Amino acid sequence: MRKIHILVFIVLSSALSSIGQDINYYDPYSPAHEYHTRELNDPFTRLIADFESGKRELDNRSGRAFITSLLDHLDIPASSQLLVFSRTSLQTRHISGSNPRAMYFNENVYIGYIPGGKVEIISLDPELGGIFYIFDQPKSGKLPVIERSGRCMNCHAIAETRRVPGLSIRSVIPGSNWGKLVSFRDKQIGHQIPLSERFGGWHVTGDPGISDHKGNLRGEKVGGKIVTEVIEPGTLFDWSMYPTETSDILPHLLLEHQSGFMNLVLEAAYRARTYQHIGKGNIKPEHLKVLHGLAEEVVRYLLFADEAKFPAGGIRVDPQYREDFLADRREASNGTSLKDLDLETRVFKHRCSYLIYSDVFQATPDLFRQRVYEVLGEAIRTEKPDPDFDYLSVTEKSAIRGILRETLSDLPDGW
Repeated sequence: MRKIHILVFIVLSSALSSIGQDINYYDPYSPAHEYHTRELNDPFTRLIADFESGKRELDNRSGRAFITSLLDHLDIPASSQLLVFSRTSLQTRHISGSNPRAMYFNENVYIGYIPGGKVEIISLDPELGGIFYIFDQPKSGKLPVIERSGRCMNCHAIAETRRVPGLSIRSVIPGSNWGKLVSFRDKQIGHQIPLSERFGGWHVTGDPGISDHKGNLRGEKVGGKIVTEVIEPGTLFDWSMYPTETSDILPHLLLEHQSGFMNLVLEAAYRARTYQHIGKGNIKPEHLKVLHGLAEEVVRYLLFADEAKFPAGGIRVDPQYREDFLADRREASNGTSLKDLDLETRVFKHRCSYLIYSDVFQATPDLFRQRVYEVLGEAIRTEKPDPDFDYLSVTEKSAIRGILRETLSDLPDGW
């Protein structure tokens, strides 16, 4: 039944999208968005003036010291570090198994760092999405010139990011030159992707309990077939070049979850602004129908309806990142939180995403956000339950509703 529902939902989403396909909602130059001229309100942009004036200082003694101090200023835990050794980003000549690219993130900022290369930043403006920066690491103790980049849009505003300035994740088997030999889950991003198709070209450290994934592998073609070998993390590079010695499974899982959510919600925001601009403040019925369809899709994502299956025995994670992730959990009066982890059969104990509190979701047009709340309320009702969400027990639904009632201030009356 679940497979049938997913197929029906995909067909419905496709039909809804076709209603608005003549509307170029993703044109960043449109007066509805003014992506390149609007005053920005993302975390990194707000810090640039402080860096340039000397109000805030960055440690320029080494690449590692610089990236560590930058993470501190942006409240990004070093334990979120993920290492990718495939040449699937802008700085291909710097990336290899002996010089992986590191990624660090929280809910609003995503940083790429390569020893000897440039620093890349995606800082999420609540309304516009990804604001992209790429700049040199400091030399001779001088702060580099920090300017916005347009090149990043070539990979971060395409079909797989739902054509809005969003987040992109690749999974590939790299060859002997560390370039893509074969790829997986093309044009798909999100927690629904099977674990067996993830992490290709990335390191996965520790003993996560997942045996069937594409991480830590390099391949070559032999007799028309691809033969892989395991590249153990730390065997080809020096861990001392990075702030920490992990590329843990939990940040891998959360990066995937966050990327899928942000891209989906940003599409809705871009569409809503475009439709309002076209209608001079009003939205036509056919466009409202598209937004309602997207609201239903957002609710399914919030409630992990299609979350990838966990391995038997659950997943084991790095205790430091677990502690850092939970540090800002938003609690209800009984001590429960949407960030509470399960890790036995799924990521979270209470399957409603903590990203419902995110700046990006909270900045969506009110008519869309309120529609999400309405659909969400119907999905977790315990009387006359919706069969599409029967994977959530009565206890879990009640816990989710209780947490949201106490931690969100803009729920509809009577919710």
